[in-house]
Amino acid sequence: MASAEMITVRGQGGGFLLHLIRGRWFMVFASFWIMAGAGATYLFGIYSKDIKASLGYDQSTLNLLGFCKDLGANVGVLSGLIAEVTPTWFVLLVGSAMNFAGYFMIWLAVTGRIAKPQVWQMCLYICIGANSQNFANTGSLVTCVKNFPESRGIMLGLMKGFVGLSGAVMTQLYLAIYGNDSKSLILLIGWLPALISFIFVYSIRVIKVVRQPNEVKVFYHFLYVSIALALFLMVMTILQKQFVFSHALYCVSATIVCVLLFVPLAIAAREEFALRKLKNQPPTEVTVEKPPVVEESKPAALPSNSSTQLEEKPKGSFLSSIFKRPERGEDYTILQALLSIDMLILFMATLCGLGCSLTAVDNLGQIGESLGYPTRVISSFVSLVSIWNYSGRVFAGFLSEYLIRLRFPRTLMLTLVLLLSAVGYLIIALPFPGSVYIASVIIGFCFGAQLTLLFAIISELFGLKYYSTLFNCGQLASPLGSYILNVKVAGLLYDREALKQLAAKGLTRSSVKELTCIGNQCYRSTFLVLTGASLVGALISFILVLRTREFYKGDIYKKYREEAKSAETQMAVSSVNGEQGLKEKAVDR
Repeated sequence: MASAEMITVRGQGGGFLLHLIRGRWFMVFASFWIMAGAGATYLFGIYSKDIKASLGYDQSTLNLLGFCKDLGANVGVLSGLIAEVTPTWFVLLVGSAMNFAGYFMIWLAVTGRIAKPQVWQMCLYICIGANSQNFANTGSLVTCVKNFPESRGIMLGLMKGFVGLSGAVMTQLYLAIYGNDSKSLILLIGWLPALISFIFVYSIRVIKVVRQPNEVKVFYHFLYVSIALALFLMVMTILQKQFVFSHALYCVSATIVCVLLFVPLAIAAREEFALRKLKNQPPTEVTVEKPPVVEESKPAALPSNSSTQLEEKPKGSFLSSIFKRPERGEDYTILQALLSIDMLILFMATLCGLGCSLTAVDNLGQIGESLGYPTRVISSFVSLVSIWNYSGRVFAGFLSEYLIRLRFPRTLMLTLVLLLSAVGYLIIALPFPGSVYIASVIIGFCFGAQLTLLFAIISELFGLKYYSTLFNCGQLASPLGSYILNVKVAGLLYDREALKQLAAKGLTRSSVKELTCIGNQCYRSTFLVLTGASLVGALISFILVLRTREFYKGDIYKKYREEAKSAETQMAVSSVNGEQGLKEKAVDR
């Protein structure tokens, strides 16, 4: 008896670290770190001028690179399909390898360590590097949504929020490690995200859903930490643009950022300790009712031709199963979801909404230059977009999760966000002193909110069974929108205005290395087009609001609550059986 008690106590005390690392909350902490390193694509505005100057590209070629970046970042179908048939650790490792390979080759090219690549090679490098973030998203974010299905909006908001902050986080780290050398930023975003995914590769996995009573409260604690991180980054961004920081101050700033990123680990440890303590407490009173045993009656003898009749029973064809879709909220197959009208509407709204946002973000550096802002101030626009991108993701996640319980459709919130983004584009089209600061806030906020709402809507309408693939299919339209609006609209219109200015000076294209346009007219036509496209996206999104209004009037989380209750019951039964087994062994000894 004493021996059994000693074994029990020893197991309880010595296994907490393993229990923590294998727990759901540590997995959330690990996912935060992976997401904080998965937003390198948002830093393109900082190092794009290095690519342009080092390799002698014009704005159209640079925008082509931006399109390839967006293509890689948003075409994640491959990562989704791989995740359907391989374990999560494999997905994360593939993403790590792609991240390092893509950005390391860009760094070698920009620093002149290899011969100048062809344009198509640079497009390939940046596409591979950017595509790696889909593997990080699929590995960690999709897994977290499956582990917390009733808090999916909150989870998506937090995870995508950390991605939105990653641009500012990586900026602080590279200033501390490499100083104010934007070329070295490319190297940092090559090795650091790959290292983070490698460290936490075995922590990310699907865990049986058991909802805790204080689950939402814990998420709010994570939210407060992320808000503190966002505020600190915003303050440091402003101070670093106003004052000259020494390398030691940059190191202090980066250290504080790392400390704030580790605070969620303390929250995870607290929750896992409480869960372990509760689990180890002996149950006060547990009653397990066994269902009455009913003798199965033998089936009546089938007619001799019954097997033939069963074989001749008509089966639905492959095509009929695709177009005979389940109810909204049930688990669609991949083809059923992709060929549905709801997905088509989301595709068109995403093409307009995210296409406009990506175009605006990728051109922020040139916008600031054309409007005469100092070089130090221009990089602050990118940081502002990063921080408000985070705010939009978190705000959309938490607010929409609250409103969804009041039967307010997430699709309607998406429509309102698209309308707001049109205001930001109009401010750049018709600039006034300081207008880019305001526009950066609006564009960053709406960009982040669109992503959170899009992924939450897909999970609600088409289920979670094939969410790894559908999650990545949901953003397929954004690179197409980016190509149309960024390469074919923004790039060409910018170069046309720059050539007009050259002609006015009596110069030709061959007489200058880099095309530069200065003045309000450089982006006026482009952003008037973006304003119209965003309004069209809002109209298309409103059609989905009308189609799904009845669906959102119901309880969309009912089946997930039932599954959680079933899992809790099974765990209670297992716990009782385990306690009885320990008592029986102790008695035998």
